[in-house]
Amino acid sequence: MALEKINVVKFLELAESIPVIDVRSPSEFNTGNIPGAINIPLFDDKEREAVGTIYKKKGRIPAILEGLKHTGPTMSSKLEQALKIAKNGKLLVHCWRGGMRSEAMAWLFSLGDIDTEVLEGGYKSYRHHVLESLSEKRKMIVLGGMTGSSKTHLLKYLKGCGQQVIDLEGLANHKGSAFGSLGQPPQPSTEQFANVLFDEWKQINRNLPLWVEDESRNIGSVFMPERLYLNMQETPAIILMMDVKTRLPRLLEEYSTYSAESLKASIIKISKRLGGDNTRDAINAVETGDFAKAIEITLYYYDKAYMFGLKKKSNKNIIYVTTDSDDIETNALKILDAAGKITW
Repeated sequence: MALEKINVVKFLELAESIPVIDVRSPSEFNTGNIPGAINIPLFDDKEREAVGTIYKKKGRIPAILEGLKHTGPTMSSKLEQALKIAKNGKLLVHCWRGGMRSEAMAWLFSLGDIDTEVLEGGYKSYRHHVLESLSEKRKMIVLGGMTGSSKTHLLKYLKGCGQQVIDLEGLANHKGSAFGSLGQPPQPSTEQFANVLFDEWKQINRNLPLWVEDESRNIGSVFMPERLYLNMQETPAIILMMDVKTRLPRLLEEYSTYSAESLKASIIKISKRLGGDNTRDAINAVETGDFAKAIEITLYYYDKAYMFGLKKKSNKNIIYVTTDSDDIETNALKILDAAGKITW
């Protein structure tokens, strides 16, 4: 069999129309994977550990023999899966480094007349490509504002108007604050967050601005790619300034639907920053159903922290937009007007 190995750029181009098979173990796949890839592991986690141990102690041939003991009985089912997944008789395959695992599975798939190409350098080369790409400086506009300024809703509106937008919090399954996990599915790993971010990043037109929301280094348990985060600190930012009273109704509508216990647990997460008295008062407010008071107490902390964070940005790159309205369309028009004043 003439095994084709292709670089990551070509691999990802083909992946737009050909299914990708990840032959790494389930735990490797679950930690991070190419979005859309399907896991048909050559070894399960225990088998991979056993083969790896023998490889280190005895070398390549004994490791291959050990691997064959495990994989022999399951080869037919793996090929059956591949035959069902293949599109027009084609598949793309990768393992960790583009070595024996992907080569073995490509050979197996060829027995079913599947035209298989292997990613040179494997998933490792993909990850390098992802982080390198996310490190590139792009024409970005960061939309900032204090908690409750409806930044996510505004970005969604801007996207509907034809602007390029990546919803970082949507990809992270978290809204960024101590309350950010409420009503959200489990967060991806930091590794997988970068992968799904790159999946959108690679489709962005470099000649047009990309809108993202202002974020700290981490969104819940997920950390931003370091270089991307630093680039965001240097790119133009539009900060929506809205007072507490204007923000309060939307926050009440959003968070009063959650149980008192989940709200109290979120408050406790920031108790050290709130201080003992504020924490007690906020929890009492939740228990008595005075959600407005609880929100105002926590907003004081978040507003102070956010304004401190703004000092890290260059003042020459910041445009402040003041509003006394929570209307999405009204504020979106103000933001777009401000964006028109940015010189690239």
